[in-house]
Amino acid sequence: MVVLKEFYLGAVVIIALRLFLFMIGFGFAVAGGITIIAYLNIMTTGHGFLQYLLFMKGRPETYLFFSGISIIWVSIYFPFRR
Repeated sequence: MVVLKEFYLGAVVIIALRLFLFMIGFGFAVAGGITIIAYLNIMTTGHGFLQYLLFMKGRPETYLFFSGISIIWVSIYFPFRR
C-alpha cells in the first residue's frame, strides 16, 4: 500500500512538471510568435524578405519562439520514466 502511494505521488509530480514545462514553453512560443508576426510590418516599409530574416536573426524574440517550441516538444515527448 505504501509503495502504491509513493508511485502515485511520483506520477503526480511528473505530470505537474510536464504541465509546468508545457505552459512555460507555450508562453515563450506565443511571445516569440506574436513578435515575429508583428515585425512582418518591416516589409511594408520597402525592405525585402531577406532583410526581414537578417533583422529577425538578431532579435531575442526569435530565439524565444524556437526555445518555446523546443520546451513544448520536450514536455510532451521526453520520457520521464524511472
